[in-house]
Amino acid sequence: MKRRTLLSALAAGTAAAATGAALPAAAAESAAKRRPRAKTGPITAAYIEVNNYSMLNAGKYTLATNGAQVIDIALIFAANINYDGTNAYLHFNDQVTNVLNNVATQIRPLQQKGIKVLLSVLGNHQGAGFANFPDQASADAFAQQLADAVNQYGLDGIDFDDEYAEYGNNGTGQPNDFSFVYLVQALRAKLPNKLITLYDIGPASDRLTYNGQSIANTFDYAWNPYYGTWGVPSGPTDKSRLSPAAVSYTATSSSTAASLAQRTVDEGYGVFLTYNLTDSNTATYMTAFTQKLYGSATVYKP
Repeated sequence: MKRRTLLSALAAGTAAAATGAALPAAAAESAAKRRPRAKTGPITAAYIEVNNYSMLNAGKYTLATNGAQVIDIALIFAANINYDGTNAYLHFNDQVTNVLNNVATQIRPLQQKGIKVLLSVLGNHQGAGFANFPDQASADAFAQQLADAVNQYGLDGIDFDDEYAEYGNNGTGQPNDFSFVYLVQALRAKLPNKLITLYDIGPASDRLTYNGQSIANTFDYAWNPYYGTWGVPSGPTDKSRLSPAAVSYTATSSSTAASLAQRTVDEGYGVFLTYNLTDSNTATYMTAFTQKLYGSATVYKP
């Protein structure tokens, strides 16, 4: 209902502009309050372990200076690539299923605040991974499953995390050179206007080129997977789309987070990756890095 109200207000504003009529003051003020506030500086991404915590936490933090959202990309962690003995397939556990079945209350409120919501996908110890599809057709079939999920639930894209596949289990193949390239190319063709991101880990991340074709710049963003460290990830050649910094809210000190944020700014990178945003008030921790990234403290708004 809130989403329809917002769209109606925006449509009314557009119509008023077209006809020269003024939008009523109260409606204009309401629309302005609900419009996502802009900020300058790197974008901040946050993985949320939905087995334990709510996706809505991503929308509870704003900058003290202008009210802009701290989190720009929230990642549902995580769906899985499973194996049925013949084919790989996309699997949702109970917690991910709950988020997706309740998009109106778990995802749309974030998107209305300007936050992009992505589905992260990783292996599940069954031998299926992004790097061992046996042929292009099977890679395309899995890409279709990913695209269908994005379209069905109104998500903003897919994140690839090549962990826990355990290649070779259940008679599956070892990583090959073409699999991930075919998968990402197919997904981009199916989702030309959505985000595709890379958690730079595992055999897939080492296989971004095949037969003279590179998918490095097909990704919108890529990030370092090792929390509390600095490491330039594989992926896009544009620094504005990379996060060499990676911090965990529960395992990286605030001083380290501040240092990595400052380095992000100093070296001109455009993304700051965070992990494991919990249900607790994390504003003090966030302030350590938002002061460096945006020159502002963080405010918690439950």
